Amino acid sequence: MPRIRSVPLCAALLLFAVAAVAKAPAELESRLLPPAAAPGPAVLPYVEAPSGRIALTHVRVIDGTGQPALPERTILIENGRITAILAATATPPPGVRVLDLSGDTVLPGIVGMHDHLFYIARPDLDAAGTSQPPLMVPEMAFSAPRLYLANGVTTLRTTGSVEPNTDLNLKQEIDAGKIPGPHMDVTGPYLEGKGSPFIQMHLLEDAADARRTVDFWADRGVTSFKAYMYITRAELKAAIDEAHRRGRKITGHLCAVTYREAAALGIDDLEHGFFVNTELDPGKKPDVCTKSDGEDTLAAMDPNGAAAKSLIADLVSHHVAVTSTLPVFEQRVAGHAPLWPRALAVLTPEAREAYLYLRNLAFNAPPETRKLHEQAFEHGLAMERAFAAAGGLLIAGPDPTGNGGVIPGFGDLREIELLVEAGFTPEQAVRVATLNGATYLGLQARIGSIAPGKDADLLVVKGDPSQKITDIENVELVFKDGVGYDPAALLQSVRGRYGEY
Repeated sequence: MPRIRSVPLCAALLLFAVAAVAKAPAELESRLLPPAAAPGPAVLPYVEAPSGRIALTHVRVIDGTGQPALPERTILIENGRITAILAATATPPPGVRVLDLSGDTVLPGIVGMHDHLFYIARPDLDAAGTSQPPLMVPEMAFSAPRLYLANGVTTLRTTGSVEPNTDLNLKQEIDAGKIPGPHMDVTGPYLEGKGSPFIQMHLLEDAADARRTVDFWADRGVTSFKAYMYITRAELKAAIDEAHRRGRKITGHLCAVTYREAAALGIDDLEHGFFVNTELDPGKKPDVCTKSDGEDTLAAMDPNGAAAKSLIADLVSHHVAVTSTLPVFEQRVAGHAPLWPRALAVLTPEAREAYLYLRNLAFNAPPETRKLHEQAFEHGLAMERAFAAAGGLLIAGPDPTGNGGVIPGFGDLREIELLVEAGFTPEQAVRVATLNGATYLGLQARIGSIAPGKDADLLVVKGDPSQKITDIENVELVFKDGVGYDPAALLQSVRGRYGEY
């Protein structure tokens, strides 16, 4: 597949969020980023650098703002916060633990904005892609948090929960230092209308039910909401209004409702880039999902044409963010997704087999289908870049579900690589995956970039992603709240388990 030509974007084009998104209310910030708890007995085996006064010396810094990488710096950490960024020639203060990270790059911890905690299981899946109903969605409460943290995701939004009570309780255990994992923005259960294939989801009866559902789960502590494919405009409007009344944001993976309709209703965010906008799908009817789920619209939309520019302008004017989830759509393009041995090693044998079955389907698709997938993917890359260039807030997450090519944590790293393929510089791609997500959450004063006074949530990788973006895969150390975690130990603890628990 041809690579989109990379043309440097002025960093100011990615600053829409700074002006348009306010700081999170104190109550919400305290839920999302509570005071750090000391690692408990189940977490300590994965701690490589305990909290304290630490100096990361001789590091290259990609600070998350989109600016060029800074060579040879020393980062000082104390009490879970970054206290200073110095020239590498500066002498660290006495009593500081020095970690010489020559040859390494330090980035902000990833803020994953479409990072599920479940796996979609397809009963009796075969090589032809057929399976038995119903689709099942087992929770990965053990493996997913470890996979995220091991790959540098220090904050995530679950972006749709199938077991919201599990997610809330899991967050509480992580925040208390009892389980390793990232900070979590727990999204409520999917706000889904009638017609969903997922038997574990509550299907909304009407607008009143949408309001009641949002209110019920806001009372129980969820910090965001997500509308799903079969929700109607009336139900979506009721959910948006109630979420906003409760001080919560709402995003959507839509189908029955188009992007323009959702923007007019006041939605805060749209998932999956421009891949699921059904506005121009043949035969689209109000409040009815289409067969192509938006792929026909995207494949037919010229990213430089009037329709694309009009749509982007509409979203920007309504201050609607867009979440890029390129890794999940990459799977449709034959041979485009890499096979990562380290990633595949965390899958159960059954999940690995299912992934290879699904991967092969892309190669065996009819020529016209392959062409449709390829064109839609190319247009999707270009549309996301155009959205950011127009001042839109582009955020990122991989959407890891039941496709083994998109795995928690590994998928977040792959998302950054694909943003570079879309034409962003590596530093800009990192910003999309870090500071932009933090800004959407209203947490930009705490996380998302590397600066004195910010939380010490950091990703350390071997090499220089600013020159070779795939170096971002070489994760060596992950700091969360100033505690350094061992990625290798975390990955070993879930080897062969993702897809099971």
